[in-house]
Amino acid sequence: MPAHLAVIMDGNGRWAKARGLPRVMGHRAGVEALKTTLRLCSDWGIGALTAYAFSTENWSRPGDEVSFLMTLFERVLQRELGALEREQVRIRFLGDLEALPQRLQELIVEASERTEKNKGIHFNVCTNYGGRHELVYAAQKLAERAARGELDPALIDENIFAAELFTAGEVDPDLLIRTSGERRISNFLLWQLAYAEIHVTNVFWPDFDVVALTKALVDYQSRSRRFGGLEPNKRLDNTNALEPTAVRHLGA
Repeated sequence: MPAHLAVIMDGNGRWAKARGLPRVMGHRAGVEALKTTLRLCSDWGIGALTAYAFSTENWSRPGDEVSFLMTLFERVLQRELGALEREQVRIRFLGDLEALPQRLQELIVEASERTEKNKGIHFNVCTNYGGRHELVYAAQKLAERAARGELDPALIDENIFAAELFTAGEVDPDLLIRTSGERRISNFLLWQLAYAEIHVTNVFWPDFDVVALTKALVDYQSRSRRFGGLEPNKRLDNTNALEPTAVRHLGA
């Protein structure tokens, strides 16, 4: 199984449009799909789940939709925090959080502090996040340290750089799943996805369920991960692999 799964939750608006519903109803349905995915990842031993919830480019969407999303984030966080604590989920929010509404910032701080010592799955929610912004932010932090004489620029390597990213302390994703059939990474985890396997499904995010996740994991387990070398990586133990028929045994 992948140690870290990243998801681009695409297709909420199209899911709603296909049903004659307002776009915001697609976002509401998408929350339920995310809860299902988080629970499945936790149950199946996936150590971390990182979800692309709101990008730096999403501010360009209609104002009423953006306002709905911010309110939705607040309501969901308030409603689900108790369950996250009980299930030992550690939640972190990654991105430029200072641009978010003040009440949402306060809830994010509360949720992060109350779950930071939990021993279960790491749940990272990318909110007002952009991969290029993250890289620039990391470069600025390193430049500031060098200017203060705290860091020799000649000593900067990949590990030192990665320690300044929003994902510091997290292993890089093994698998990226993008829903709705789009085939781009949309400024998401540009550094961290360097060697991730990519699975694209035509399923809209609100319909992403146990069947779709199982197919993605079986696809992942069929890959030969060489990381630039010639020999496939052998770290997967076949006894833990999901068989193509496993979906029948997972309640589907």
